[in-house]
Amino acid sequence: MTIEIKKLTLGLATTNAYLVGDTETGDAVQIDPVDDAPALKQLADDAGWTIKLILATHAHFDHVLASRELKALTGAPFAIHTEAVPMLKHLPETAARFGLPPFPDAAEPDRLLTSERETIQLGALKFETLYTPGHAPGHLSFFMPDQRLVFSGDALFYNSVGRTDLPGGSSSVLLHSIQTQLLILDDDVRVLSGHGQETTIGRERLNNPFLRLYR
Repeated sequence: MTIEIKKLTLGLATTNAYLVGDTETGDAVQIDPVDDAPALKQLADDAGWTIKLILATHAHFDHVLASRELKALTGAPFAIHTEAVPMLKHLPETAARFGLPPFPDAAEPDRLLTSERETIQLGALKFETLYTPGHAPGHLSFFMPDQRLVFSGDALFYNSVGRTDLPGGSSSVLLHSIQTQLLILDDDVRVLSGHGQETTIGRERLNNPFLRLYR
């Protein structure tokens, strides 16, 4: 079993889209269909993989813009937290708020995830959901225990944390989420964020200026 991860950084907010594939079976999971569905599918095609599942960490526009088209192109089901659905359904209003051209409608979710830790498995690809709200309602991080890595969305970044000044954001909730869901992971766990470069739990525990209280 060999698991590989490919990344594309796309869209207005230079958002990271991660494609996680099993090189033996060719099954793949798209984490955050951020933008440009044809490019995401081409990335999978070039690797010889088939996208079988689409996961979203949260419903901010820059993480779901390609969800509807990618679902149509691949036939893969789309999963997101139940608390993120209201925001998912209001992408046009979000575009207007930011003075941007109209956004396409997001995909209809095929699976609604909850605040309890759940296991999502596609063959050898195994993810555990971590409920990490604060940046956005229903924000989830996806932990791969066997690969020692977590996709943290916009909860935790290299030397930073997610902004909390958008609707549904809360700095106290976000810091609690990070403390109780992410900082309990081992120091060597890699952190693949929604924006910017890769880091580790240990590095952020020691150096992240927003986490001084939790060292």
